[in-house]
Amino acid sequence: MFVDQVKIFVKAGDGGNGAVSFRREKYVAAGGPDGGDGGHGGNIVFRVDPGCNTLLAFRYKHKFIAARGGDGKGSKFHGATAEDLVILVPPGTLIKDAESGKVLHDMSEDDGADYLCCKGGRGGFGNKHFATPTRQVPLFAKNGTEGESRELTLELKMLADVGLIGYPSVGKSSILSRISAAKPKIADYHFTTLSPNLGVVRTKGETGFVAADIPGLIEGASEGAGLGHAFLRHVDRCRLLLHIVDIASIEGRDPVEDIKIINTELERYSPELATRPQIIVANKVDSLDRENTDLSAFETFVKENGWELFYVSAITGEGLDELVDHTAKRLLDLPPMRIYEREYDPEDAYVGGGKETTVRRENNTFYLEGEWLKNLMGQINFTDYESLNYFQKVLQRSGVFELLESKGCQDGDTVSVYGFEFDYIK
Repeated sequence: MFVDQVKIFVKAGDGGNGAVSFRREKYVAAGGPDGGDGGHGGNIVFRVDPGCNTLLAFRYKHKFIAARGGDGKGSKFHGATAEDLVILVPPGTLIKDAESGKVLHDMSEDDGADYLCCKGGRGGFGNKHFATPTRQVPLFAKNGTEGESRELTLELKMLADVGLIGYPSVGKSSILSRISAAKPKIADYHFTTLSPNLGVVRTKGETGFVAADIPGLIEGASEGAGLGHAFLRHVDRCRLLLHIVDIASIEGRDPVEDIKIINTELERYSPELATRPQIIVANKVDSLDRENTDLSAFETFVKENGWELFYVSAITGEGLDELVDHTAKRLLDLPPMRIYEREYDPEDAYVGGGKETTVRRENNTFYLEGEWLKNLMGQINFTDYESLNYFQKVLQRSGVFELLESKGCQDGDTVSVYGFEFDYIK
C-alpha cells in the first residue's frame, strides 16, 4: 500500500531532576551539598532512509516520544542523558507544522543531514549548584525542563527529474517499463496504476535521470476526481514533464483535448507547476493508420504552444531511444530540483516553552500561567525559606510583579501559581 501523507505527534524527552543530597563520609562531620544533575532528555531526530519510498510505517503508529533523562543522585552522580529517538522517512519527505501547514524542513537536501525537530529537556541542577557562602545547606534542586513537542504532517513528494503525466491507459507505465528497470503493474483498464512508480533511466552518457509515472490524472483531478488529487503533489519536484497521449485514439478521445484538460488540472493545482517545460509524447503509433490519419491539426497545436513532439510506441520501442537521449540533454539545461525552504519560524523560546506569562483575574485572586512558570514550580521546595526566596527573586527579575500591578493587583490580593498561593505585597 502506498501512503504519502500522515499526521503524527512527536515529543522530546523531559530532562531528569536534580538531586538534593549532602556528602556523608567517615570523619567528615558536615559534608557540603553534592546532589548530582539530571540528564538531558532525548531529542526527536528525522533521518532519510534511502531504501524507503512510502510513509506506510506511520499508518498505525502516530505517536513518537523520546526517553526521559535520568535523575541525579548523591555523591555527584549525574543522571544519564537519554538517547535520541531517530525517525526514518523516505527521501523527499516534507515535515510540516500540522496546525499552520507551514514547512519545517525538506528531507531532500543534498547534504542528507539529520533534522533535529524537537529538543530534549535540560536536566535540572543538583543542590550543589546553589551553595553560597551564606547558603551552605541548600535544601532544593532544579527539576528538569519539559522536552519540546508538536504535531506534524509528513508529506511525501517524490524525488524525480521527469514526470510522466497523461490520461489513464495512454501508456505511461508501459513507457516507464521500457526505458527503465521499473516493473509497474500494466493492464488495459483505467487506474491500473494506483501509486506513483519510480524508475532510473540509463543513458548513453555517464548521467541518467529518475522518471516517475504519475497515475490518475483526469478532468477534475485538482478537485479530487480520479486519483489525481492524491498524487499531483508528486509532480511538484519534476523538472521536466513528458505528456503522454494516445495518438491512435483507441478509446475515442481527442489527443488535443486530452492535453488541454490535463494542463488545466495542473494549473488549477499549481500555476507554477503548469509552467514546467513539457515534451509531448505521442504513444501507440504502432496502432495508428499513418497513411489515412491526418495529424496536421495535432502537430500545429503542439507547435503553437512551443512544445517538442516525439512519436513513440511502448510496444515496439519505436522512438524511445531518441526520446530518452533528448530528455537527458534537456535536463542538463534546466534548474535543479526544487527544495522547499523553511516557512515556520517559532517564537523565541527555550526548551519547555517561552517566557510568555498570562494573568487571569477572578475576584481578588490573580492566576499566573505560563510554560516557564510550570517548569519553575517543579524547581522550588516550598517548605524551605531559601528556596521560596529564590522563587520570589525569579518572579521579580522576570517582570511578573510589574505585570500583576498593570492588571490591577494590589496589596492583600491573592496570587495563585499552579496551586501555590501567596498574598501580594508591594
